[in-house]
Amino acid sequence: MNYIKIINALKNKGIIFEKGLSKQEFNMIENFYGVNFPPDLKEFLSLALPISNKFINWRDMSEDNIKKIQDKLEWPLEGIIFDIENNNFWYKNWGNKPDNFEEAIDICKKEMKKVPKLIPICSHRYIPSEPNESGNPIFSIYQTDIIYYGEDLLSYLQLEFNMKKYEDIDFDLIKEIKFWVDL
Repeated sequence: MNYIKIINALKNKGIIFEKGLSKQEFNMIENFYGVNFPPDLKEFLSLALPISNKFINWRDMSEDNIKKIQDKLEWPLEGIIFDIENNNFWYKNWGNKPDNFEEAIDICKKEMKKVPKLIPICSHRYIPSEPNESGNPIFSIYQTDIIYYGEDLLSYLQLEFNMKKYEDIDFDLIKEIKFWVDL
């Protein structure tokens, strides 16, 4: 299945699309939000922009939508901070966990700047921006409860919209993304 077919299948499931994003729009969005869309996400969003069912409307530059997107971009970090504070989480590669909560959060924020940034797709599903190549896995993120939700973007869309079963994911095909696969 290719992106044109998946877009048509999603339309048949009631997903609303606008025209795809232009090269100029991608440049503006990437600069504005400080993200780099992987090539497969760019290809999908250049063909058609899904705007319903909790998809991210990257074109909408209204104040409310900008806040919504910024919140989605910060969601993974906020979830990790929540688990540090409430669930005794600490990532093993950050060294010993400080007794002081503020110190722990400072270390977390500093270390999180070093990991691949996650780009929201729909609800709490994310694609890593690095490596900036096609075929990155999709993660379902809820605090530090992080699972694969597709070998790649196409697989994710099939899975999310009931065209594929979760147990049909081929985990051997999934790229390992530093940090995110260790949680």
